[in-house]
Amino acid sequence: MEEWKSDILINLLDTLIDYRGKTPKKISSGVPLVTAKIIKGGRILPFEEFIADNDYDSWMFRGLPQPGDVVLTTEAPLGEVGQLDDTKVALAQRVVTLRGKKGVLDNTYLKYFLQSDIGQKRLIARETGTTVTGIKQSELRKVEISYPDYDTQCQIGAILKSLDDKIAINNRINHNLLKIAQGLFIEQIAGRNSLKNGFKKGSLTDIAEYLNGLAMQKFPATDSEVALPVLKIKELGQGSCDNSSDKCSRSIPAQFVIDDGDIIFSWSGTLLVDYWCGGVCGLNQHLFKVSSNKYPGWFIYFWTKYHLERFQRIAQDKAVTMGHIRRTDLEQAEVLIPDKVSMLAYDCEIGPIMEEYVKRRVENRKLQELRDGLLPLLMSGNLYLTC
Repeated sequence: MEEWKSDILINLLDTLIDYRGKTPKKISSGVPLVTAKIIKGGRILPFEEFIADNDYDSWMFRGLPQPGDVVLTTEAPLGEVGQLDDTKVALAQRVVTLRGKKGVLDNTYLKYFLQSDIGQKRLIARETGTTVTGIKQSELRKVEISYPDYDTQCQIGAILKSLDDKIAINNRINHNLLKIAQGLFIEQIAGRNSLKNGFKKGSLTDIAEYLNGLAMQKFPATDSEVALPVLKIKELGQGSCDNSSDKCSRSIPAQFVIDDGDIIFSWSGTLLVDYWCGGVCGLNQHLFKVSSNKYPGWFIYFWTKYHLERFQRIAQDKAVTMGHIRRTDLEQAEVLIPDKVSMLAYDCEIGPIMEEYVKRRVENRKLQELRDGLLPLLMSGNLYLTC
């Protein structure tokens, strides 16, 4: 295997497209606009802004993106990367497009290199600014890229992309699974305009226990034990405790230890409810662990979610520094409860869908862990690849 080489970015590129300093006229539909805010975690999220098709040629006069091109955010934040597919897109400010020289720098390899710790550090080393930091094109051109021979680059890119592709497939399937399951719940249970045979009225506290978390700083881990990460509101929103700076002892009461498939509801600050699929954690205060020994998990999840918008309005009205709801709000949240026979039928239909949904989310976490573990090894040349 050849020795790895290093060169500055501009010497390895066929094209660098930069639309900074221009603001396109945006409309509600048309050609999708790739903006900095939708480039996250190596992916391009669903499009939110568009330009008119008639404006495309005049706007994109500096160069047209191609499938496989790497897009990089240059500020607020610096260093988010993604890769274009065959969708016709326009490019917004704070985003540059990079295309490697054929046979010299593979685009997919370049994406993962820039996403790696090595690439991120080299980008940050050339940023400027105080309140808002970013990288000038003149400095971006000088970023050092380390790379093996072209075939090895392609192998590295293919390995990492296969993991990300599987994650993306799981995400698309899960989007549909959740939509189907929620549709069934609304149609068959929550959407009833009047009570029918076999249904009774109740409240959220009739169907589930809402266990508040602990102030985990009171339960520090000892030096001799492997600490638990602490799940807080921020981590719930991110779906992962990987970057949690807070740890707690594993000797906390068992009911405050959460794991994959547990339903968590943040009742303070950012109100949201979700299945937790981020592994074993300690449950911090301001979070409810929602459980039931009488009803299936999907039933208590969808009923909590059903009332979420109203809870968010209540919290917003109370907000001074951080809004919240109270247990009385849970007690006043009305639900419809099927009889046992009907519940069994609904569980046979909706339960397997949500089990598959959770299974795929857990699989995605493990795929991400594998990708994140391989990335530094592959980018440092410390993992030897054979054909």
